[in-house]
Order: sequence, then C-alpha cells, then structure tokens
Amino acid sequence: MNITLRSQSYKKLVVASLFLITTFFSFSINAQIAESEIGLGWSNNSVNTVIFRNSALTSFKGNQYTAYYDPEGKMVLAKRKLNSNKWEKVITSYSGNVKDAHNDISIAIDSDGYLHVSWDHHDTHLRYARSKKPFSLELGEEKAMTGEDEAKVTYPEFHNLPDGKLLFCYRSGASGRGNMILKSYDVKTQQWTSLQNNLIDGENQRSAYWQMCVGEKGIYISWVWRESWDVSTNHDICYAFSSDGGVTWEKSTGEKYTLPITKATAEHAWEVPQNSSLINQTAMTVDENGNPYITTYWDNNGVPQYKVVYLSKGKWNLINTNFHVKPFTLGGGGTKRIPISRPEILVNKSMLYLLFRDEERDNKITLAYTNLENKKWEIQDLSRFTVGQWEPNLDKELWAAKKQLHIFSQNVSQADGEGLTKTAPQPVQVLELKKLPELKNK
Repeated sequence: MNITLRSQSYKKLVVASLFLITTFFSFSINAQIAESEIGLGWSNNSVNTVIFRNSALTSFKGNQYTAYYDPEGKMVLAKRKLNSNKWEKVITSYSGNVKDAHNDISIAIDSDGYLHVSWDHHDTHLRYARSKKPFSLELGEEKAMTGEDEAKVTYPEFHNLPDGKLLFCYRSGASGRGNMILKSYDVKTQQWTSLQNNLIDGENQRSAYWQMCVGEKGIYISWVWRESWDVSTNHDICYAFSSDGGVTWEKSTGEKYTLPITKATAEHAWEVPQNSSLINQTAMTVDENGNPYITTYWDNNGVPQYKVVYLSKGKWNLINTNFHVKPFTLGGGGTKRIPISRPEILVNKSMLYLLFRDEERDNKITLAYTNLENKKWEIQDLSRFTVGQWEPNLDKELWAAKKQLHIFSQNVSQADGEGLTKTAPQPVQVLELKKLPELKNK
C-alpha cells in the first residue's frame, strides 16, 4: 500500500511538474509577444491579409501606419507612435469590393511623410490617393498617376527606394496574359512618371507573378510564369536585378537584359515544372552582402514543402524543409483555400526566418528559423489563437531599420475560388516579437 501511494504521489508530482514546465514554456514564448488591437475588420474572406499587399504595415520617423477594410467594406487608415497601443483611426470615404480577395490595400510613406494608398483592384482601373498633409490620415481626392496603362490594374505594390523615391508596380492585363508596369514618384516634384510600361512581357500567352524587395544595392525581383488562369500552370523561378532604380535590369551574372524580359530571355534561378503545386507571389529578401533569398513552396514527392532558393558566390542553391506532412494539390483559379499560407522570409546575419501558418499547427502564426551554417530548423508558434486563412504581412521598413518584427494579424476565412463565408468581424492586430530566436553554430 505504501509503495502504491508513493507511486501515485510520484505520478502526481511528475504530472504537476510537467504542467508547470509546459505552462512556463508557453508563458516564456507568449511573454516575447506584444499584441496591439486596432479595430474590427472584414473577415468573410482573406482580402485584409493576402501576402501581396506590400504593405499592410509600414513605419516612418517613429510612427507606424496600417490600413484595412472594416466590416462594411470601408477603408480604414490607422497610425500610432511606436511602442504605443493607442491607435488614431480614420474611416475614409473610400470602399472596396471586399467580396474579391484580390482587392487588397497597399500603402507607403514617402520621404516627406505623405501617405500613399492604392486599393480595390482586379483587372480594374487604378484607384490611388495621397494624404493631404505629411503624417496625416486624411486622404485627398482619388486620381490617376500618369494616366498610362491604368485601365486594367491588379496586384499594386509600393516600394521605398534608398534615394527617397517611391516605386509602384502592378500587372496590366489579365491572368495568363499580363505585363508588369513600373512607375516612379519624385518627392521633390510630387509627380509620378512611367518607368517601365512592360518590364516582364507575357507575350499574350502567360503572366509573371512576382515578388520584389529593395536592398542597399538596388531592386531585386523574382517571379514564376503562369501559362493560364489555372495556378497549376505555374512554373520556374526567374530573377532580375536593377542597380539604377529600375531603369536597366540584369541577371545574377551581370549580363544586361534586353527589355522587356520574356520567357526565352529570363534567368532561371530554379527550374520547376508545371503541375508541381508551385505557389505564386510569395516573398524575397536580401542579406547584408546583397545576396537574394526567394521563398515559395512546391511539390517534389506528393507533399508541398516550403523551400528557399538563394544566391551565394554566384551560384543558385536550394534549402528544403519538411514542416508540412499531409499531401495537397494546387490547381484551379481564384483565391484558393490552401492548407498552408504563402511564406514570408527574413535574413539577419547568419539567421534565416520563415513566417507562415499551417492547418497542421491549428493555423497559428508560426516562425521557423535556422542558422545558415548548420541548416537545423526550429519552429515556434507566435499567436495564441488561430488566424484562419491569414497570410504574413510585416513592417519591412521597421525590420530594415531596426530588425524588429511587427506582424499584421487578423483571423480571416477564405472559401475556395473567391467564395465567401459567414464570419463575424474579427479584430485587426499588430503582433510584436520582442526578441528573435536564434540557433548557435554547431
């Protein structure tokens, strides 16, 4: 009897200890995350959280800005002082067709402090406005940029350039037969000019679905080709670089492109055949030496996995992961309901980070990280609760300046193929990771 009692007491002690350890472990992780709620947003699809927003969240001179659609489809602008939870919000007079998850909002702050906003596009005319004053959330009238190639706009993106100019890019045309447009904004003249009216030419047979980033050395772009509206026709990862603000472009070898870039002339960073469940419009970044890192996912053996294609010493390399377990096949049109999100990527010295969500991890915001020397991956969930069909958006200006990770977050739903669900409005939040995890060299 005494042995049994002691055994039972020992079991209780072990269980209690494990509970305390688990509780402490969870608390330790959550203690590194700060949550700042802004307001309720539209949640019946993923329009507020699609990865190609660039940007959903941005910072300038101690202020952080964001934008989202509220439950009625009105565009909301908000800002705060960094390290403050008090958000100033303006419900604008502008709305978007929130029933189509392509119609996201993209924002940027120019070097004079003006807020630029573009929203509500899927093969539709350009919608663009600028704040009336620096650091203000009050927008002026909707207007054109240059008036050229602005009739069929999709996937608008702003990018801040090192010289203070703004870059604006989008697809002109339709899925499977679109071209890439670049425009440049001069802060001194407050005017937009056409930079490239056909940087990447689909030749009326295909479209380029790209991701772009800006580093100290220039502008980096990578893309997959799609032969039709069907995502299963995505293939190959291509690459180009510009050191002069987007005027001329070259390959990783330094060879100059003759513009526009076509399927026949594009550099292949990595060859991926059609029907590989290759996703489009993911993310890329550069390290301190200007080497590009491209992240996406595709399927080599029945299970799509996140992968990183990167340039080192003039050679393209591949890093595989094995985070996901269950098979799925990517195909069809419209905004898809996919078990995993498209990934974001960050590099800090020898550390590589992937930001994503996976149904197998209860659709929480998750960070995977590795030391580039040993390629051993660790995974950590950042959000306390599910975020549904969320995709990662982060404050890239803040990351570039201070290596602080602030994440735009909302629990959203997405029916497959541009459908809607009946979901109650969910809070829009910013998650701040106070300290990035690291792995030591081994």
